[in-house]
Amino acid sequence: MRIALDAMGGDYAPEAVVKGAILAAEQLEKDDAILLIGKEDVIKPLLEEYNYAGNNIKIVHASQVIEMGEHPTKALSQKTDSSIAVGYGLLKMQKADAFCSAGNTGAMLVGAMFSVKAVEGILRPSIGGLVPKLNGGFGIMLDVGANADCKPEVLEQFGEIGSIYAKYVLEIPNPKVGLMNLGEEEGKGTVVTQAAHQRLKANSNINFIGNIEGRDLFNDKADVIVCDGYTGNIILKMAENIYDILNEKNMHDPFFDKFNYEAVGGSPILGINGNAVIGHGVSSPKAICNMVLQAQKMVSSKLSDRFQKKYSI
Repeated sequence: MRIALDAMGGDYAPEAVVKGAILAAEQLEKDDAILLIGKEDVIKPLLEEYNYAGNNIKIVHASQVIEMGEHPTKALSQKTDSSIAVGYGLLKMQKADAFCSAGNTGAMLVGAMFSVKAVEGILRPSIGGLVPKLNGGFGIMLDVGANADCKPEVLEQFGEIGSIYAKYVLEIPNPKVGLMNLGEEEGKGTVVTQAAHQRLKANSNINFIGNIEGRDLFNDKADVIVCDGYTGNIILKMAENIYDILNEKNMHDPFFDKFNYEAVGGSPILGINGNAVIGHGVSSPKAICNMVLQAQKMVSSKLSDRFQKKYSI
């Protein structure tokens, strides 16, 4: 298994990324490799400084960096030797099985759409957000930011995509799918969510349990939470802020500690020809490590292959 990692992406790169890569390398199989992408003259001294003496980390040189504030499409077209462009190049050529970055989120999305591209049959690739559950596990919510507006058929497909992720990565045998709405009743919601409800209800490929409300996010009512990216992003940012507030007040609990972005490391881009994970811009070494380990789960579960097999014509 080869997991490409953008060494130059993130507010605390490259130091935090290199430290995270070393942490992850300790947990990988001996034949697995982390491909650290970035400026070799910067990465190599850091590996030496942190006393890394293993064989699981390889350096792939990339001379350019896409900064956080740059325009994604413009930056990718002009910086063809950037760490993000090189990472997606490795993924496209199947020289890497997954690509992770805590860098420019827009560039990660644009790179996914124009490099490895969406699986044929996928209407809109989405970003999945992992949701802590009171029973100790995680669910997945999609979309959490890639698609602000969604048609009913797109929301229906999110239910299918999320179910595949939940079954094979989260290892939930028959994941329950819930549509985030402003009431449990079938007729509640906007014109779009009402239409999406009917489509999800008629879809025999998923275990649809109906509408759910915001209060059901963290219980075991649904394992897959379907919503548009506008709604999902607001919920995700609110949950992150709950952790920040509790942390400031020095209040700690094992459940609320899972609200910390470090716990899962990043958000998977679902529905593309390959495995990609977007990390938080302020990713710490622990977050980088968990992002790599999440990518490892996605690869070992053959997630991208499962999407291709389901939607290929």
